[in-house]
Amino acid sequence: MDLRRQVLERWPSNWPVQPFREPAWARQEPTYRECAPALIDAAVKRADARVAGNWFVVAASREIRADKPLGLRAGGRELVAWRGPDGALTIGPGACPHLGAPLAEARVHCGELVCRWHGLRVGSDRPGWTSLPSYDDGVLAWVRLDRFGGEAPTERPVVPDRPLGDLAVDAVATLTGICEPMDVVANRLDPWHGAWFHPYSFTRLRVVSAPQGNEVADADDKFVVEVTFRLAGKLGVPVIAEFTCPEPRTVLMTIVEGEGTGSVVETHATPLGTGPDGRPRTAVIEATIATSERPGFAKAARIAPALRPLMRRASARLWRDDLAYAERRYALRAGHV
Repeated sequence: MDLRRQVLERWPSNWPVQPFREPAWARQEPTYRECAPALIDAAVKRADARVAGNWFVVAASREIRADKPLGLRAGGRELVAWRGPDGALTIGPGACPHLGAPLAEARVHCGELVCRWHGLRVGSDRPGWTSLPSYDDGVLAWVRLDRFGGEAPTERPVVPDRPLGDLAVDAVATLTGICEPMDVVANRLDPWHGAWFHPYSFTRLRVVSAPQGNEVADADDKFVVEVTFRLAGKLGVPVIAEFTCPEPRTVLMTIVEGEGTGSVVETHATPLGTGPDGRPRTAVIEATIATSERPGFAKAARIAPALRPLMRRASARLWRDDLAYAERRYALRAGHV
């Protein structure tokens, strides 16, 4: 018996990292038969029918500071965001009401913005400039755009369930694509492409169940996936994950079995408006919130600032590929190909 086989036979089955065998990439079991376009389209339509209350994710919470304003876009509007001395979030129009100067270049003084063109002060109590409803959920910042959203407004956005407390590490990655939010959502509601399109990250992927038909109860409207997250060589972390849509522009992946049970990846698709070419731009703002009951994770959580860049890099690598998928889907639908 060779050494590798001996190691595999003695490998503890309760370890989170497990060895795996896989066929060559081209010899994987094809998934196109299960990945019916009508099935994905129906899932996207059901998500689009859910209530968002006109809320849009615009940035990671920690990106918005008290010492410097942050320029943002959502729904075709120029926005600016900053924090008061107490940490409270303010988001509002990004143009100075005097002559339209960019407030993202303003200075923060005593919790207000001071325009660098003519010194006009802007804040929640200043006439001529009105802040927008905003919400900070501790990981992401949201803004409510009632005119653009066109729904009945809600007091708070639909924030997915997340792991809480000191045993959670979060990181947020942001990328922009030439597509619409529905193209991003459709990408995430196609788990079948994972091992084909991202072989560097996923292997041994199997869709255990998928919602069928147009009329699906909310409790059953989920994709259940068995997958191994590849680490190094032939070692990976096998898990079972569920994909759901709590609101039209959010896809939530939750690990329900295996290492990191309770960890989530929230993919938010925010329409930015049209670009110089007249085509839509969509921001993918993806929050990864990881947790584990293993004792060693508590030590990892204490070095979260060092882990976040690695988590963002992993998320951005996947989305560089997936935005090509989403952009292609939009281009085909719009007749640009």
